[in-house]
Amino acid sequence: MNDPRTLIVNDNGAWCWFQDERALVDPETQTLVVGSIAAPEGPGGEDRAGNVEVSVVDLRAGTSTTVVLHERLEADDHDVPALWRRADGRWLAVYTRHKTDDLTRWRVSEHGDPTRWGPERTFDWSELTGGAGVTYSNLRSVGGRLYCFARAVNDDQCALVSDDDGDTWSYAGKLFTRPKVGYVNGYTRYDGDGDRIDLITTDHHPRDFDNSIYHGYIEKGALHRSDGTVVDADALSGEAKSQVELTTILEAGSRWDGVRISHCWTTDVRQGTDASVAAVLTARAGEEEHLERRKAHPDLRFFYARMAPGGEWTVHELAKAGPGLMPHEEDYTGLASIDPYDLDSVYVSTSVDPRDGSVLAHHEIFHARTGDGGATWTWTPVTEDSDVDNLRPIAAPGDPSRVPLLWFRGEMTASQHYRCEVVLRDLPRED
Repeated sequence: MNDPRTLIVNDNGAWCWFQDERALVDPETQTLVVGSIAAPEGPGGEDRAGNVEVSVVDLRAGTSTTVVLHERLEADDHDVPALWRRADGRWLAVYTRHKTDDLTRWRVSEHGDPTRWGPERTFDWSELTGGAGVTYSNLRSVGGRLYCFARAVNDDQCALVSDDDGDTWSYAGKLFTRPKVGYVNGYTRYDGDGDRIDLITTDHHPRDFDNSIYHGYIEKGALHRSDGTVVDADALSGEAKSQVELTTILEAGSRWDGVRISHCWTTDVRQGTDASVAAVLTARAGEEEHLERRKAHPDLRFFYARMAPGGEWTVHELAKAGPGLMPHEEDYTGLASIDPYDLDSVYVSTSVDPRDGSVLAHHEIFHARTGDGGATWTWTPVTEDSDVDNLRPIAAPGDPSRVPLLWFRGEMTASQHYRCEVVLRDLPRED
């Protein structure tokens, strides 16, 4: 069911969730920029498939313009760009293919105009990866330096570093490492711009390993556990440590109301203004250690984790996520997004109504609010009675006075195949 408050900002697009920021607001011009990848099933067909695109939304006028950063790079939602607002008023967009070449690509916009971009430049990882490919881009700043975290050498979390706000990049090193199991090593989410970068990560891919979730942070060049204990005094230099040395916040095999959870995955993480941190995590629920491949898990759960200043974590079950989104990706969910300016506020995509447990015809977006650190929640529907799925919400940061909520809706059968449109609901900030 269409809602007149919902603006279509791109008629063909989707995104993965291990790149940030995928959407960002310039509060001075009230401009929202969101990245996405066009698919062959959508408008434009094969001629547009694989376009790396940014949609530039005038939040005052409610209009959107879509710009192509790279034509037909690869029809894969993993290629979505990470965005950064530079100090000089230009925008930076960084993107890769999905482990099918060794190039990190970037472009810088004209001053104050994210509809006009300079030439594409590249960093070649091949001497470091041996041709094994690079995936993902995450732009974060700490100590006055800009970092681009990517999955690269040994499929570990690595970083490029820039001292000129993204004009040029050099290799910094590995953040952590361990022997590879299955497809790749850990899946990591990052947040932070200033004194420290917080992160949550897994062991490996959940289809290959019974993951736990770990938290740590980077500050003054060192990698720390949640309580401040130093794990690596010179992070990104020399031999990297294993992520298992970080703080475990959701343990595979733990039980919640008597139900075993396993194969955990990272969904979102945000810092609070008081040195607190919130994270949303997913896991399989049930006794099965492994299921037959190409069979979606029937019961996935969202968990909400909250770290108090000082490093103590509390974790609560947030909601049921429903069965796996795709048969060949049994751990995919509709995902969730924490409000970057209000850790008590979360937007969730699920096919199970969190108010009464009823099964929905499609994934719907719900707003969850807690007043007790995640122990209990009140739920308000954002979408209802939809005739297609509503997936992967993003509460875009940049302007603390508003909540630009983005998601894409339609049919998604694979990371490379979907017919979805990107939509925006510009929500007022609650008092």
